[in-house]
Amino acid sequence: MPTTVRPSVRKVLGPPPTAEGAPLFWTLSLVIGVMTLVGLLMVLSASSVMAIANQQSAWYLFERQVMWAGLGLVAYLIMARIDYHQWARHIRWVLAVGVGGLVIVLIPHVGLKAGGSRRWVGLGSAFGYQPSEVAKLAMILFAAHVLSRRAARVESWREALLPVLGLALFMATLVMFEPDLDAAIEIVMIATAVLFVAGVPVRQLLGLGAAGAFSTLVLAIAAPYRRGRLLTFLHPDRDPLNRSFQTHQSLIAIGSGGINGVGLGAGHAKWQFLPAAHTDFIFAIIAEELGLLGCLAVLGLFALFAFVGCRVSLRAPDRFGMLIAAGVTTWVCGQAMINIAMVVGLIPVSGTPLPFISAGGSSLVVLMGATGLLANVARQCVLAAAPKSASHPALHRRAPRVLRPNPV
Repeated sequence: MPTTVRPSVRKVLGPPPTAEGAPLFWTLSLVIGVMTLVGLLMVLSASSVMAIANQQSAWYLFERQVMWAGLGLVAYLIMARIDYHQWARHIRWVLAVGVGGLVIVLIPHVGLKAGGSRRWVGLGSAFGYQPSEVAKLAMILFAAHVLSRRAARVESWREALLPVLGLALFMATLVMFEPDLDAAIEIVMIATAVLFVAGVPVRQLLGLGAAGAFSTLVLAIAAPYRRGRLLTFLHPDRDPLNRSFQTHQSLIAIGSGGINGVGLGAGHAKWQFLPAAHTDFIFAIIAEELGLLGCLAVLGLFALFAFVGCRVSLRAPDRFGMLIAAGVTTWVCGQAMINIAMVVGLIPVSGTPLPFISAGGSSLVVLMGATGLLANVARQCVLAAAPKSASHPALHRRAPRVLRPNPV
């Protein structure tokens, strides 16, 4: 006897995968799965020494990461199954959760303080989560919702730029009270990318970019520890045993790997030479143990993710899906670029993890949930090109032929 699905459930779950969307969905799922498995393997290698030094089992941090990866898988499957259009109907609740978490974390004795910042909410350090990660997802959904409803008025800064930028700056301000400059930059970066794809005039975005760069510089200089990082970046050889110690050790690890690496688990940097080896600087451990080939493999995975994300955005069935795909793709790839640039010494040291690979709980779960949302858009992709009014016409002209939607 065939099973039937109630209409209310069918409405939430959305349509089955389209013939055009199924390959994108499975490719995206495969890339995310491989990156998560690589992350688990490298967390085991990079964290075992530190765990033993803290009188814990060598498997302790790895087991925790497996637990978070399992929760992330659940979040991915749920978000990939729920029709993404449902989130537009509950945008107020999405905003309440995103902004509310940023406010709650600032309350003394509620927000967990570590390393001079109050960034976590939860029960101790074992089960805390970062509200800023949820805020990034809320930012994407709000921007996509507003800019899809106001497609004909994107050139009006009051109708498009003001509400999206206003929320981004409000979120960034709350995050700076923690303080967490990296998360604030990422929130504004995501909002800017969605605004660009939506068709907001470039002249408005250039002005926004100039103001953002100036504000970032002011914030970097304002706090003594951030000013120290900036000066260390400009003059890395002045204090190699203190402020620039982490960058020097990272470059030593990268250089020690050569082409093939020293072998998985055989690296020396994780023996308490390189701080945060299993979190922010895990890419240096990859370079040391797996060499240039391992680094290229990881970069290839992110490049493939970017390719699929762009293709999903261009083939999305509507404007809302297009902007969601652009926002999530920018989030993952932008964060990866910031982390890798930091590890190789191209930008000052920050606390940005490598997506799917660095050890972390809430960041992995929320990111897998966000990519599940991207996967749901991929399930519904069609061959028809999105209307040119939905985004910059230049995006369709300049996109490589392999990224362009096929003509109807």
